[in-house]
Amino acid sequence: MVAQRHMKALSAVVGLGANIICSKIPGLVPRQRALCRSRPGALVALGEGARIAMDECRYQFRYSRWNCSNLGQGSLFGGEARLGTARAHRGSLVRVPRAHKPLIRSREAAFMHSILAAGVAHSLTASCSRGNLSDCGCDQGKHGSYSSRTGHWRWGGCSADVKYGLEFSRLFVDAREIKENARTLVNLHNNEVGRKVLEERMKLECKCHGVSGSCTTRTCWTTLPKFRELGFALREKYHSALHVEAVRAGRYHRPAFLKIKKPRAYHKPGSSDLVYLDRSPNYCEADAASGSAGTRGRRCNRTSARGDGCELLCCGRGYNTHQHTRVWQCNCKFHWCCFVKCSTCSERTEIYTCK
Repeated sequence: MVAQRHMKALSAVVGLGANIICSKIPGLVPRQRALCRSRPGALVALGEGARIAMDECRYQFRYSRWNCSNLGQGSLFGGEARLGTARAHRGSLVRVPRAHKPLIRSREAAFMHSILAAGVAHSLTASCSRGNLSDCGCDQGKHGSYSSRTGHWRWGGCSADVKYGLEFSRLFVDAREIKENARTLVNLHNNEVGRKVLEERMKLECKCHGVSGSCTTRTCWTTLPKFRELGFALREKYHSALHVEAVRAGRYHRPAFLKIKKPRAYHKPGSSDLVYLDRSPNYCEADAASGSAGTRGRRCNRTSARGDGCELLCCGRGYNTHQHTRVWQCNCKFHWCCFVKCSTCSERTEIYTCK
Protein backbone atom coordinates (compact mmCIF):
# COMPACT_ATOMS: atom_id res chain seq x y z
CA MET A 1 0.00 0.00 0.00
CA VAL A 2 2.85 2.38 0.88
CA ALA A 3 4.66 1.48 -2.35
CA GLN A 4 1.52 2.12 -4.41
CA ARG A 5 1.01 5.50 -2.77
CA HIS A 6 4.66 6.37 -3.37
CA MET A 7 4.51 5.39 -7.05
CA LYS A 8 1.32 7.40 -7.58
CA ALA A 9 2.90 10.49 -6.03
CA LEU A 10 6.11 9.92 -7.99
CA SER A 11 4.17 9.72 -11.24
CA ALA A 12 2.61 13.08 -10.40
CA VAL A 13 6.03 14.59 -9.80
CA VAL A 14 7.39 13.23 -13.07
CA GLY A 15 4.26 14.29 -14.93
CA LEU A 16 4.51 17.87 -13.77
CA GLY A 17 8.26 18.02 -14.27
CA ALA A 18 10.88 18.38 -11.59
CA ASN A 19 11.88 21.90 -12.66
CA ILE A 20 8.31 23.18 -12.40
CA ILE A 21 7.65 21.58 -9.00
CA CYS A 22 10.99 22.56 -7.49
CA SER A 23 10.61 26.15 -8.66
CA LYS A 24 7.14 26.40 -7.07
CA ILE A 25 8.09 25.09 -3.63
CA PRO A 26 8.60 28.23 -1.52
CA GLY A 27 11.54 28.72 0.76
CA LEU A 28 14.07 26.28 -0.69
CA VAL A 29 17.65 27.43 -0.42
CA PRO A 30 19.69 27.07 -3.65
CA ARG A 31 21.30 23.82 -2.56
CA GLN A 32 17.93 22.25 -1.75
CA ARG A 33 16.47 23.41 -5.04
CA ALA A 34 19.39 21.84 -6.92
CA LEU A 35 18.88 18.54 -5.09
CA CYS A 36 15.16 18.70 -5.82
CA ARG A 37 15.79 19.09 -9.56
CA SER A 38 18.51 16.43 -9.76
CA ARG A 39 16.60 13.79 -7.76
CA PRO A 40 12.87 14.43 -8.15
CA GLY A 41 12.00 10.91 -7.01
CA ALA A 42 13.38 11.69 -3.58
CA LEU A 43 10.94 14.58 -3.15
CA VAL A 44 8.08 12.18 -2.40
CA ALA A 45 10.19 10.35 0.20
CA LEU A 46 11.12 13.68 1.77
CA GLY A 47 7.45 14.55 2.20
CA GLU A 48 6.72 11.12 3.66
CA GLY A 49 9.65 11.48 6.06
CA ALA A 50 8.33 14.82 7.26
CA ARG A 51 4.86 13.35 7.76
CA ILE A 52 6.01 10.45 9.92
CA ALA A 53 8.20 12.84 11.91
CA MET A 54 5.27 15.16 12.65
CA ASP A 55 2.98 12.24 13.51
CA GLU A 56 5.57 10.81 15.87
CA CYS A 57 6.16 14.17 17.53
CA ARG A 58 2.44 14.53 18.22
CA TYR A 59 2.29 10.98 19.56
CA GLN A 60 5.25 11.41 21.92
CA PHE A 61 3.94 14.72 23.31
CA ARG A 62 0.21 14.01 23.19
CA TYR A 63 -0.08 14.34 26.98
CA SER A 64 2.26 17.32 27.36
CA ARG A 65 1.54 21.04 27.47
CA TRP A 66 3.52 21.37 24.25
CA ASN A 67 1.99 18.79 21.92
CA CYS A 68 3.60 19.78 18.60
CA SER A 69 0.47 21.72 17.71
CA ASN A 70 2.47 24.51 16.11
CA LEU A 71 4.28 22.23 13.70
CA GLY A 72 3.42 22.94 10.09
CA GLN A 73 3.20 26.69 10.63
CA GLY A 74 6.65 26.85 9.10
CA SER A 75 8.36 24.44 6.78
CA LEU A 76 11.68 22.95 5.94
CA PHE A 77 10.67 23.96 2.43
CA GLY A 78 9.80 27.42 3.71
CA GLY A 79 6.08 26.89 3.16
CA GLU A 80 3.75 24.05 2.27
CA ALA A 81 4.68 21.48 -0.35
CA ARG A 82 1.76 19.85 -2.10
CA LEU A 83 2.45 16.42 -3.53
CA GLY A 84 0.41 13.45 -4.56
CA THR A 85 -1.61 14.45 -7.62
CA ALA A 86 -0.90 15.89 -11.01
CA ARG A 87 -2.57 19.11 -9.89
CA ALA A 88 0.08 20.39 -7.53
CA HIS A 89 -2.07 23.19 -6.20
CA ARG A 90 -4.78 20.74 -5.14
CA GLY A 91 -2.61 17.81 -4.05
CA SER A 92 -2.46 16.25 -0.62
CA LEU A 93 -0.85 18.65 1.78
CA VAL A 94 2.55 17.61 3.10
CA ARG A 95 3.85 20.00 5.71
CA VAL A 96 7.52 19.70 6.53
CA PRO A 97 8.07 21.30 9.92
CA ARG A 98 10.59 24.00 10.55
CA ALA A 99 10.50 25.85 13.81
CA HIS A 100 9.35 29.45 13.54
CA LYS A 101 11.65 31.95 15.19
CA PRO A 102 10.64 31.74 18.88
CA LEU A 103 10.81 27.93 18.98
CA ILE A 104 14.13 27.56 17.20
CA ARG A 105 16.32 27.81 20.30
CA SER A 106 14.32 25.73 22.80
CA ARG A 107 14.41 22.14 24.03
CA GLU A 108 11.31 21.43 21.92
CA ALA A 109 13.12 22.68 18.81
CA ALA A 110 15.94 20.26 19.60
CA PHE A 111 13.52 17.34 19.52
CA MET A 112 11.82 18.65 16.40
CA HIS A 113 15.04 18.99 14.41
CA SER A 114 16.26 15.55 15.45
CA ILE A 115 12.99 13.74 14.68
CA LEU A 116 12.73 15.45 11.29
CA ALA A 117 16.30 14.52 10.28
CA ALA A 118 15.63 10.94 11.41
CA GLY A 119 12.30 10.83 9.56
CA VAL A 120 13.80 11.99 6.27
CA ALA A 121 16.67 9.47 6.53
CA HIS A 122 14.27 6.66 7.50
CA SER A 123 11.86 7.37 4.65
CA LEU A 124 14.61 7.66 2.02
CA THR A 125 16.19 4.39 3.19
CA ALA A 126 12.81 2.65 3.02
CA SER A 127 12.24 4.00 -0.50
CA CYS A 128 15.62 2.63 -1.57
CA SER A 129 14.77 -0.84 -0.22
CA ARG A 130 11.42 -0.83 -2.03
CA GLY A 131 13.11 0.11 -5.31
CA ASN A 132 11.32 3.45 -5.57
CA LEU A 133 14.48 5.49 -6.22
CA SER A 134 16.64 4.98 -9.28
CA ASP A 135 19.98 5.92 -7.73
CA CYS A 136 19.91 3.52 -4.76
CA GLY A 137 18.66 0.10 -3.80
CA CYS A 138 19.98 -2.62 -1.50
CA ASP A 139 23.23 -2.01 0.37
CA GLN A 140 25.78 -3.49 -2.02
CA GLY A 141 28.50 -3.17 0.60
CA LYS A 142 26.87 -6.01 2.54
CA HIS A 143 26.19 -8.29 -0.40
CA GLY A 144 28.20 -11.52 -0.40
CA SER A 145 30.51 -10.65 2.51
CA TYR A 146 31.06 -12.76 5.60
CA SER A 147 31.45 -12.19 9.32
CA SER A 148 32.89 -14.40 12.04
CA ARG A 149 31.98 -12.23 15.01
CA THR A 150 28.56 -13.81 15.67
CA GLY A 151 29.07 -17.28 14.23
CA HIS A 152 28.92 -18.64 10.71
CA TRP A 153 26.66 -16.51 8.56
CA ARG A 154 26.75 -14.62 5.31
CA TRP A 155 25.15 -11.49 3.97
CA GLY A 156 22.16 -12.05 1.73
CA GLY A 157 18.74 -10.70 0.92
CA CYS A 158 18.33 -6.95 0.62
CA SER A 159 20.06 -4.97 3.35
CA ALA A 160 18.64 -1.49 3.82
CA ASP A 161 21.01 1.13 2.44
CA VAL A 162 20.89 3.39 5.48
CA LYS A 163 24.08 5.17 4.41
CA TYR A 164 22.24 6.62 1.42
CA GLY A 165 19.36 7.81 3.59
CA LEU A 166 21.67 9.37 6.16
CA GLU A 167 23.77 11.15 3.55
CA PHE A 168 20.76 12.54 1.68
CA SER A 169 19.31 13.74 4.96
CA ARG A 170 22.56 15.60 5.66
CA LEU A 171 22.59 17.14 2.21
CA PHE A 172 18.98 18.28 2.22
CA VAL A 173 17.98 18.94 5.83
CA ASP A 174 21.28 20.54 6.83
CA ALA A 175 21.37 22.72 3.72
CA ARG A 176 19.25 25.39 5.43
CA GLU A 177 21.82 25.97 8.15
CA ILE A 178 24.04 28.47 6.34
CA LYS A 179 24.37 31.29 8.87
CA GLU A 180 27.40 31.47 11.11
CA ASN A 181 25.66 31.70 14.46
CA ALA A 182 24.94 29.65 17.57
CA ARG A 183 21.56 28.51 16.30
CA THR A 184 23.18 26.90 13.26
CA LEU A 185 25.61 24.97 15.45
CA VAL A 186 22.73 23.74 17.63
CA ASN A 187 20.49 22.75 14.72
CA LEU A 188 23.26 20.85 12.93
CA HIS A 189 24.15 19.06 16.16
CA ASN A 190 20.53 18.01 16.81
CA ASN A 191 20.01 16.93 13.20
CA GLU A 192 22.98 14.60 13.53
CA VAL A 193 21.66 13.18 16.83
CA GLY A 194 18.46 12.13 15.06
CA ARG A 195 20.39 10.41 12.30
CA LYS A 196 22.70 8.70 14.79
CA VAL A 197 19.73 7.25 16.66
CA LEU A 198 18.52 5.71 13.40
CA GLU A 199 21.93 4.31 12.48
CA GLU A 200 22.47 2.76 15.91
CA ARG A 201 19.10 1.01 15.85
CA MET A 202 19.36 -0.77 12.53
CA LYS A 203 18.22 -4.38 12.92
CA LEU A 204 19.99 -7.59 11.90
CA GLU A 205 17.57 -10.25 10.66
CA CYS A 206 18.64 -13.77 9.73
CA LYS A 207 17.23 -16.90 8.12
CA CYS A 208 18.50 -20.33 9.10
CA HIS A 209 19.67 -23.00 6.64
CA GLY A 210 20.54 -26.61 7.35
CA VAL A 211 19.12 -30.09 7.80
CA SER A 212 15.90 -30.12 9.86
CA GLY A 213 16.32 -26.46 10.74
CA SER A 214 19.66 -27.04 12.41
CA CYS A 215 20.79 -23.55 11.46
CA THR A 216 24.19 -24.74 10.28
CA THR A 217 24.48 -21.53 8.31
CA ARG A 218 22.51 -18.31 8.34
CA THR A 219 21.75 -15.67 5.76
CA CYS A 220 21.45 -12.20 7.32
CA TRP A 221 20.51 -8.72 6.24
CA THR A 222 19.89 -5.35 7.90
CA THR A 223 16.44 -3.77 8.19
CA LEU A 224 15.06 -0.46 9.40
CA PRO A 225 13.72 -0.17 12.94
CA LYS A 226 10.13 0.88 13.54
CA PHE A 227 9.95 4.66 13.59
CA ARG A 228 8.10 4.52 16.91
CA GLU A 229 11.31 3.13 18.44
CA LEU A 230 13.20 6.21 17.26
CA GLY A 231 10.50 8.43 18.71
CA PHE A 232 10.84 6.88 22.15
CA ALA A 233 14.65 7.14 22.02
CA LEU A 234 14.58 10.82 21.04
CA ARG A 235 11.93 11.57 23.68
CA GLU A 236 14.35 10.22 26.31
CA LYS A 237 17.09 12.46 24.92
CA TYR A 238 14.67 15.39 25.03
CA HIS A 239 14.29 14.95 28.79
CA SER A 240 18.05 14.89 29.28
CA ALA A 241 18.86 17.65 26.76
CA LEU A 242 21.75 19.95 27.67
CA HIS A 243 21.65 23.73 27.99
CA VAL A 244 24.57 25.01 25.90
CA GLU A 245 26.14 28.21 24.64
CA ALA A 246 28.43 28.98 21.73
CA VAL A 247 32.13 29.67 22.21
CA ARG A 248 33.46 32.29 19.84
CA ALA A 249 36.90 31.97 18.32
CA GLY A 250 39.01 33.01 15.38
CA ARG A 251 39.81 36.37 13.93
CA TYR A 252 36.17 37.44 13.60
CA HIS A 253 35.03 35.84 16.89
CA ARG A 254 32.39 33.75 15.21
CA PRO A 255 30.67 30.83 16.99
CA ALA A 256 33.10 27.94 16.69
CA PHE A 257 31.75 25.19 18.95
CA LEU A 258 29.24 24.50 21.70
CA LYS A 259 29.89 24.00 25.38
CA ILE A 260 27.61 23.09 28.26
CA LYS A 261 26.37 26.26 29.91
CA LYS A 262 28.10 26.11 33.28
CA PRO A 263 30.33 28.74 34.88
CA ARG A 264 34.06 28.20 34.40
CA ALA A 265 33.55 24.95 32.47
CA TYR A 266 34.36 24.05 28.88
CA HIS A 267 32.83 20.62 28.56
CA LYS A 268 31.39 20.00 25.11
CA PRO A 269 28.10 18.14 24.76
CA GLY A 270 28.30 14.52 23.64
CA SER A 271 27.53 13.55 20.07
CA SER A 272 24.39 11.75 21.29
CA ASP A 273 23.05 14.60 23.43
CA LEU A 274 20.27 16.91 22.30
CA VAL A 275 21.14 20.54 23.01
CA TYR A 276 19.30 23.86 23.29
CA LEU A 277 20.15 27.53 23.78
CA ASP A 278 17.10 28.96 25.59
CA ARG A 279 14.92 27.54 28.33
CA SER A 280 11.37 26.62 27.33
CA PRO A 281 8.28 28.62 28.29
CA ASN A 282 5.66 26.78 30.34
CA TYR A 283 3.29 26.60 27.33
CA CYS A 284 0.27 27.30 29.58
CA GLU A 285 -1.01 30.31 27.68
CA ALA A 286 -1.21 30.96 23.96
CA ASP A 287 1.64 33.25 23.04
CA ALA A 288 2.85 33.67 19.47
CA ALA A 289 5.99 35.40 20.71
CA SER A 290 7.12 32.26 22.56
CA GLY A 291 5.71 29.70 20.14
CA SER A 292 3.12 28.48 22.66
CA ALA A 293 -0.35 27.33 21.58
CA GLY A 294 -1.53 27.22 25.20
CA THR A 295 -3.60 24.47 26.82
CA ARG A 296 -7.06 26.07 26.94
CA GLY A 297 -9.62 23.65 25.54
CA ARG A 298 -7.24 20.69 25.74
CA ARG A 299 -8.79 17.44 26.92
CA CYS A 300 -7.41 16.23 30.27
CA ASN A 301 -7.68 13.26 32.64
CA ARG A 302 -9.25 14.26 35.97
CA THR A 303 -7.79 11.29 37.89
CA SER A 304 -4.28 11.27 36.45
CA ALA A 305 -1.30 12.65 38.35
CA ARG A 306 0.86 12.65 35.22
CA GLY A 307 1.27 15.24 32.50
CA ASP A 308 -2.20 14.56 31.06
CA GLY A 309 -3.86 15.22 34.41
CA CYS A 310 -6.15 18.23 34.63
CA GLU A 311 -4.13 19.82 37.43
CA LEU A 312 -0.87 19.86 35.48
CA LEU A 313 -2.16 20.25 31.94
CA CYS A 314 -4.55 23.07 32.86
CA CYS A 315 -1.81 24.93 34.77
CA GLY A 316 -4.02 25.34 37.84
CA ARG A 317 -6.79 27.21 35.96
CA GLY A 318 -9.31 24.44 36.51
CA TYR A 319 -11.32 22.48 33.98
CA ASN A 320 -14.78 22.24 32.46
CA THR A 321 -16.90 19.09 32.67
CA HIS A 322 -18.92 17.99 29.66
CA GLN A 323 -21.47 15.19 29.98
CA HIS A 324 -22.27 12.98 27.03
CA THR A 325 -24.72 10.10 26.66
CA ARG A 326 -23.85 7.33 24.23
CA VAL A 327 -26.75 5.12 23.00
CA TRP A 328 -26.36 1.87 21.09
CA GLN A 329 -28.17 -1.40 20.40
CA CYS A 330 -27.09 -4.30 22.63
CA ASN A 331 -28.02 -7.82 23.75
CA CYS A 332 -29.24 -8.63 20.25
CA LYS A 333 -30.90 -12.03 19.83
CA PHE A 334 -32.13 -13.88 16.79
CA HIS A 335 -35.75 -15.08 16.97
CA TRP A 336 -37.25 -17.83 14.81
CA CYS A 337 -38.35 -16.88 12.29
CA CYS A 338 -36.88 -14.44 11.23
CA PHE A 339 -35.97 -11.26 13.06
CA VAL A 340 -33.43 -9.86 15.47
CA LYS A 341 -34.51 -8.15 18.66
CA CYS A 342 -32.16 -5.82 20.52
CA SER A 343 -32.21 -3.88 23.72
CA THR A 344 -31.19 -0.25 23.94
CA CYS A 345 -28.16 0.44 26.08
CA SER A 346 -26.81 3.80 27.12
CA GLU A 347 -23.79 5.09 28.93
CA ARG A 348 -23.12 8.50 30.40
CA THR A 349 -19.55 9.73 30.13
CA GLU A 350 -17.77 12.87 31.24
CA ILE A 351 -15.11 14.71 29.28
CA TYR A 352 -12.88 17.28 30.91
CA THR A 353 -11.27 20.21 29.12
CA CYS A 354 -8.93 22.88 30.43
CA LYS A 355 -10.34 26.31 31.23
